[in-house]
Amino acid sequence: MSAILDKVKPIIEPIVSDMGCSLVDVEYLKEGRNWFLRVYADKEGGIDLDDCAAISEQLSEAFDQIHPDPFPDAYFLEVSSPGAERPLKTEADILAAIGEYVHFDYYFPQYGEKQHEGTLLEVSDEHYLLEVRIKTATRKFEIEKKAVSKARLAIKF
Repeated sequence: MSAILDKVKPIIEPIVSDMGCSLVDVEYLKEGRNWFLRVYADKEGGIDLDDCAAISEQLSEAFDQIHPDPFPDAYFLEVSSPGAERPLKTEADILAAIGEYVHFDYYFPQYGEKQHEGTLLEVSDEHYLLEVRIKTATRKFEIEKKAVSKARLAIKF
């Protein structure tokens, strides 16, 4: 699947960019009996249904021009917003999230927990500084970057 993404991502990125959006993520995966190519895009102020439809149309046309076809099976193309709890996959995503409420999952426990939610205060070469509210107290945790398995924006309740 990675080889397929390696072939189509260079086609996807400029189309999404030409539509005034930024590419957040691309997934090619099987769910049940069906394959899905999911393209997540965003822009300042948020992406809407018209943006998704326009990007989808351009991508479909571009994929029809690829010979040989990089997709071994029929698939569904989905273009959407990454959502309010969008994943933070790159260093640039993390840096852009400074001051935001985030969720971290860990490979190994940090401060006795396998996950935390809090406000991302700082990013250094080796650590993230996260402000976490535990009951009535607020604590700052220095989280090892190598400990973080997944990061995403979170909604604060």
